[in-house]
This record gives sequence, C-alpha cells and structure tokens, in this order.
Amino acid sequence: MGTLDSDDLKSGVDLKSQTDDVSLVDERTAEQKKIDDWLPITSSRNAKWYYAAFHNVTAMVGAGVLSLPYAMSNLGWGPGVVILILSWVITLYTLWQMVEMHEMVPGKRFDRYHELGQEAFGEKLGLYIVVPQQLICEVGVDIVYMVTGGASLKKIHDIIWDGAPKIKTTYFIMIFASVHFVLSHLPNFNSISGVSLAAAVMSLTYSTIAWSASIHKGMQQNVEYGYKGKDRAETTFNFFTALGDVAFAYAGHNVVLEIQATIPSTPEKPSKGPMWRGVLVAYIVVALCYFPVALIGYYMFGNEVDDNILISLNKPKWLIAAANFFVVIHVIGSYQIYAMPVFDMIETLLVKKLKFKPTFALRFISRNIYVAFTMFVAITFPFFGGLLGFFGGFAFAPTTYFLPCIMWLAIYKPKRFSLSWCTNWICIFLGLCLMILSPIGGLQNIIKKAKDYKFYN
Repeated sequence: MGTLDSDDLKSGVDLKSQTDDVSLVDERTAEQKKIDDWLPITSSRNAKWYYAAFHNVTAMVGAGVLSLPYAMSNLGWGPGVVILILSWVITLYTLWQMVEMHEMVPGKRFDRYHELGQEAFGEKLGLYIVVPQQLICEVGVDIVYMVTGGASLKKIHDIIWDGAPKIKTTYFIMIFASVHFVLSHLPNFNSISGVSLAAAVMSLTYSTIAWSASIHKGMQQNVEYGYKGKDRAETTFNFFTALGDVAFAYAGHNVVLEIQATIPSTPEKPSKGPMWRGVLVAYIVVALCYFPVALIGYYMFGNEVDDNILISLNKPKWLIAAANFFVVIHVIGSYQIYAMPVFDMIETLLVKKLKFKPTFALRFISRNIYVAFTMFVAITFPFFGGLLGFFGGFAFAPTTYFLPCIMWLAIYKPKRFSLSWCTNWICIFLGLCLMILSPIGGLQNIIKKAKDYKFYN
C-alpha cells in the first residue's frame, strides 16, 4: 500500500471540498431539481451572449418606436431630444446595475426580478414591491402587442385589398392570438430564440423603412414644429402623454434578469460578462432604431405627424404593407419574451405553492388561459395604449428608471455623496417625476378615447 505524498493530499482535500460543495448544492436543490428543470426560467442555461443581444432588442424595440415622432411633436425639439438621450443613458446605466447584481452573492443567482427585490427589501416586502409592478408591465405589454398585431394585420389587409369589405379589428386580433396559442407552448427562453432573432431583425428592418421612407417622401409643405395643443392645458397633457410613450419605449428591464438566467455561469466566467456584451450590442441597435425614426420623422412631418409614422407615409403601398408585416413578426416575438416570465410566475405558483404536478397538461391549460385573457382584454379595450400610459406610468418608470437604483443603494450602500450615490439619487428623482407625470397624460387620453368608443366594433 503506497504512501500519500503532498500532491495527493492536496488533490484529496480539493476533491473533498468540491464534493462538499456539490452536496451542499444537491441538498439545496434535490427536492426542487425536477421542478427547476421544468420551470421556463431555470430549465436551460446554455445561452450565448448573442442570445442576450437579440432577446434584449426584441424586448426593448417594440412597435412603440413608430410613435416616437408623434411623441417628439408633443415634446418639442429641445425637451424631446434631451428626454430621448437621457432615457437612453439612464436606462443603460440601470440595466448595467441589474446585470451586475444578478450574481452579487457568491454561489447564488437572482434569476428573477422579484428575487433581487427580496434580497434588497426583504422576503415579503420585496415580493409586494416588485411582483405587482412587473406583472403590470409584462401583462400590459402583451395586451398592447395583441392590439398592435391585430391593427397591423388590418392595415395589411386594407392596403392590399383596397376596396374590399371592411373587417373588424376584433377578428384580426383573434387571428394574431391564434399564433400565440401555438408558440406559447415552447418551454423556455432558449426555445424561443429563433422567434426572438426574427423579431429583432424585423424591428431593425421596419425602423429603417420608417426613417428612410420619410427621407424619400421629403419635408412636407408648410411644416410646423410648434405645439399643436389648442390651449396650454391640452399642450401640457400631450407633453405628459409623450413622457409615457418614451417610458414605454424602454421597458426591457422587466425581463433582463430572466434573460441573464439562461447564460451559463462559473466563478471564473460569471454570466455578467457575456450578458453585458449582449446588452451593449442591443443598446446600439436601440439607438439605430429610436433616434433616426424619432428625429427624421418629426423633422419631415412636424406637428402633423400621425401617432404611427407609417400612417403618415401612405406610399408606396407595397413598402408600407411590408413594414406592417415586419411589425407583426416583431410583436409575435416580443409577446413571447414578455410572456415567458409571466408563465414562470404562474407555473411556480401552481407547482410550488398549490402543489400541482409539473406536467404538460398543466402548462397547456395555464398558458392557453393567459393567451385567451390577453386576447379578450385587447378586443375589449383596443385603446389599451392609453390605459397603459396611465397604469404603466406607475410600473414602467420604477422598474426601468429607478427601482434598480434603490436596490443598488440598499445592497451596496455606497458612501454618501460619492459619484455612485449621487448618480443613483439623480436617476431616482427623474424616475419619480416620470412616474407622477406620465399617468396624468394617460388618464386624459383614456377619457378622450372612451367618450365615443363602441365595444367590439
């Protein structure tokens, strides 16, 4: 029997420590391993950095980019440019904070937004603060995308079959929803990567069509850039509504931790490296989509621009029909990106709290109910964009602009009046202003549109 030398002893100690670590992990997850392998967020962790890039583009660049020229017409050149740039910078900073905080506790990953909230604010308070706001954002965006998808399909129909009998938007929303009754059964984020990539490419494509077709059409005669409100009150309400439109354009933070959860991570190579690379690429694409559409669209049409820049363009018909088709493909992907964390919440509740077995039947029923719910609300309230401007102001601004800053202050506790401390408090102040002001415009928008609205028209 041989003797143990120092190398053997060292390797034995290392092996023992690794075994201990594994046993600790196994102890922590043995009971939940089957469930965690089944849940959408934690079932697959083999994504690459470029998955994060196009998931973030799909989440961020919604069809709301087409309303940015209209938002500019209500903000004006000076405030509009400042707000666009500030929003881009602030949301990139808060997104960096969330990427950093994903693995701030060694050996632990905050795979979901509410888990980070629980670390910052406590087990119960974290849930109460984060979950309602996240649900308003994610479910709200899915309802808006139901409306957008249906409206874009209707535009395609009306352009191609000009003169054909008119079909209600309701039916087009139902056609759009039928796609999601199929796609919603893809199990996790990685399984929808193909749909997400197509959506990201489409967002860049229709944004490019919007600003390039605006240049081709040229500046309109007698273009004006003054506020178009009839009085000071209307101008102010329009300004507040435009703030909500800009906030809605930067809503991707609600799914960023869930996206990062799909990237593999080790102590030597944490997930924040590839995730941050993906985020930077995504934000460059966001800038290439947002700024040209907003500034060129407003420059060419002035305050007469429609709330959807594609409507202002009208011709050539084939190009506008194609752009609307690209919008449909994009919002199909975006719907899935925002639905996946909601599916995870629903399935976690059903399996972990209510003790249902993690089966295909459970997933099939729960996800179909969710899609049917968003379809029903979209059909009932196709002016939901204004409704979201009201409720979303309370949720989009916190989850995107300043809740990450509050978490950063609570967890890292930077020195008072240091650069980090000051930066975070500035973001919190600006985010609070946005949260208070944008719902005012949204409420006024709802009242105006609901006056003469006929249900299921």
